[in-house]
Amino acid sequence: MAEHKAPTRVTPSGKLTVEQLVQFPQLQMRVLAGESGLSRLVSWAHVSELDDPTPWLLGAEVIMTTGIAIPRLAAEQRDYLLRLDDAGVAALTLSAQMYAPPLHDEFFAAAEERSLPVLEVPRAVPFIAIAQEVAAAVREDSGQRIGAQLQVFDTLRWMASEDLGTATLFRRLERLSGYRLYLCTPHGRPLLPDVPVPPDPSVLPGSPEAPPGIPGGFALPVPSPGGSAGFLVALGGGDTRPAGLAVAQHIATVAALRLAMARHEHEAQRREGAETLAEMLQDVLEPAAVRRRLRRLGLPADPGDEQGRLRLLIVREVDDDGLDRALMECPHLMLRRRDDLYVLTADTAAAHDAVAELRGVAAGASRPFAPGTSLRVPQREAVWAVARATESGQPFVPYGDDTAGRWLPDDPSVLDALVEYVLGEVLRYDLEHETRLLDSARTWMERDRRLDDAARALHVHPNTLAYRLRRFAALTGRDLSSSAGFAEVWLALRAARQIGVVD
Repeated sequence: MAEHKAPTRVTPSGKLTVEQLVQFPQLQMRVLAGESGLSRLVSWAHVSELDDPTPWLLGAEVIMTTGIAIPRLAAEQRDYLLRLDDAGVAALTLSAQMYAPPLHDEFFAAAEERSLPVLEVPRAVPFIAIAQEVAAAVREDSGQRIGAQLQVFDTLRWMASEDLGTATLFRRLERLSGYRLYLCTPHGRPLLPDVPVPPDPSVLPGSPEAPPGIPGGFALPVPSPGGSAGFLVALGGGDTRPAGLAVAQHIATVAALRLAMARHEHEAQRREGAETLAEMLQDVLEPAAVRRRLRRLGLPADPGDEQGRLRLLIVREVDDDGLDRALMECPHLMLRRRDDLYVLTADTAAAHDAVAELRGVAAGASRPFAPGTSLRVPQREAVWAVARATESGQPFVPYGDDTAGRWLPDDPSVLDALVEYVLGEVLRYDLEHETRLLDSARTWMERDRRLDDAARALHVHPNTLAYRLRRFAALTGRDLSSSAGFAEVWLALRAARQIGVVD
C-alpha cells in the first residue's frame, strides 16, 4: 500500500489542536494511537454512532463514539478508520468500557500509518463536556470566519469597480479563504481561463447533490442556468486556516457570477466577430478598419508580420457551438451562411488540428494571407477546398493540395471565362431541361472514369450514364476519351467550383 502522509498543519495562535484538547485535565483523555497527528486542528466535536458518518462531515471534527459504530472484523475496523481520515477528521474519541468491540492490531496500525489520533475518555466523562470545551476554544474563530465571508461578498464590488481579471480575482479569494481554489467542468476540463483544474480529478463528486466534503476540503457545484456548470474544489494546506464551508459556498457563487460574465462577454465578442467577418466577406471595410477590428478581437493584425498570417476556413457538418468550443483556445471569427460555417483564424497548427479533430466534419482552408487583405480570393480558395474535402471524405483540406486545382489562376474573370467557354452550353441545358449532365460527368471523372462506380453513386443505370456522357460531350464539343479534352473539362469543373457556379 502506498504511504499516506497526513497533511502538514500549522497551528496558528489561538487555534485548538488535538494535543491541546488532550491536555485539558478535566477531560482525562489518553492517546491510544496516532500520536504523530496530535497537531491536527479541531473545528468541532460531534457524537456519531454511524458506521460511515463521512457524508455529513466537513473536516477537522473530533468524532466521539461509545463504540457502537466500530465493526468487529479487523479489515472493517481498518476501513472505518481510513474513511474518517479521508474525510479530514481530526481525531476519534472512544468512551472507555462502553460498547467498543476488541480493537485489532490492524486498527491501531492504520491510525499510526495515517497519523490519526485515537483517544479514550473515561466512562465518567460525558461527551457533552468535550463538546463544550471544543466550542469554547473555537468560539473566537467565528469572528475570523464572518470576516472572511464579508470580504468574499465584497468581491462583487471588486468585479464591478476594479475590472479584475479572473486570475487576480481568484488569487485574492485564495488569500481570504485559506484554500487553494480549482475550477472544472463535471468531466475535469477547464471551466474558466486562468483558473487551474483540480490536480486529482477523482475527488470530483458524481453529481451536484453529493455531500461537499472531500479529503482536505470541499467540492461544491457552480450553479448556472439549467443546472451545474461544474465544480469548485477548495483544498486546505497553506499557512492560513481555511475559513470553512460557508466561505467556500460563497466563492462558488462568485465563480458562477464570473462564469456568467465570461459567457456574456464571449457572446458579445462572438456577435461582433460575425458582423466583422460578414463585412469582410462583402469587401466593404477599409484595410485599416479591418486591422483595428482584428486587433481588438485578438487576431493577428500586422500585415508585415510573416508569423501573423490568417486563414479563412469553411466547415460543414458541425453546429455553431460545437465548433466554437473546439476553437476555444484559438481566437477566431465565425459566421453561419446556410449550411456552412465561415471561420477566420490565425494560421496555426492548433486551429487546424482543432477543426480536423471534430467528428464527421468536412473543412477547407484558404492559403495564408496578410491581415487587411480582401477575402475575395481566400473565399474562393476555401470554397474549393471544402468541396474537395466533402467529395474525398477528408476532414480538412488546405487549398492547393489538389494537383489540378493549384494551376488555376486567381482572377475570377479568367475563371468565369473558362467556365463559359467549356461548360456554358451544358449549364444552360441543365437549367432549361432540369437534367444532370454536368453532375453526371463530374461524378464519372471523380471516380476515375469507372462507369459502374459512377452510376451507383448517381443511382442510375450504367446505360443512362453512358447516354448522359455522350450528350455532355456533344454540348461541350470535347471528346472525353482524349487526354486534351478530359483535362480541359476537368479544369473547367474546378474553376466552376472555385467561383461558386456549381456546388
